[in-house]
Amino acid sequence: MHTQPKNPVSEALKGAVAGAAGVWAMDRVGWYMYRREDASTIQRELAARPGGLDPAHNIANRLAGALGTELNPRQPNPWGVAAHFALGVLPGALYGVLRHRVKELPKAQGFVYGAGLFVLNDEIVNAALKLSGPPQAYPWQAHVRGLVSHIVLGMVTDAVLRVMDRELHPVPVEQVSRST
Repeated sequence: MHTQPKNPVSEALKGAVAGAAGVWAMDRVGWYMYRREDASTIQRELAARPGGLDPAHNIANRLAGALGTELNPRQPNPWGVAAHFALGVLPGALYGVLRHRVKELPKAQGFVYGAGLFVLNDEIVNAALKLSGPPQAYPWQAHVRGLVSHIVLGMVTDAVLRVMDRELHPVPVEQVSRST
């Protein structure tokens, strides 16, 4: 892996792309787990959500309100989906830059990044901004699903970045032969 990136903007762009891939993978895992939960667990989670909406759709509705318009209240709507992806793309861009500057960060291969996003977003910021209900209002299954799916997001984001590093910045053959 390159330790000295030449351009932080390109690292941020790569991180944004990797973050989008991470969100896609996170959704597959999260929905797989969600569909296997019992009805009472799902009802408790839905009852905890402000307006019955997930945080991304609450963000989209707040932004629309600030612009003087209303969105279709039904989930999913395109603006809520865009907000959801932005919540993975923007931190992915930051991770793309920081992984070369914080020596220990890449060693966890996205695990700490994903777990940290879960704690920060799902357990602290969303509740503080009233984009979600308080953490204790949700069933334990929602917390486990959130943690697992965010770890998947982090690890996929990191893996995609590693592939982009390898493919976009290959190590010259003479450096490989000197290190072996």
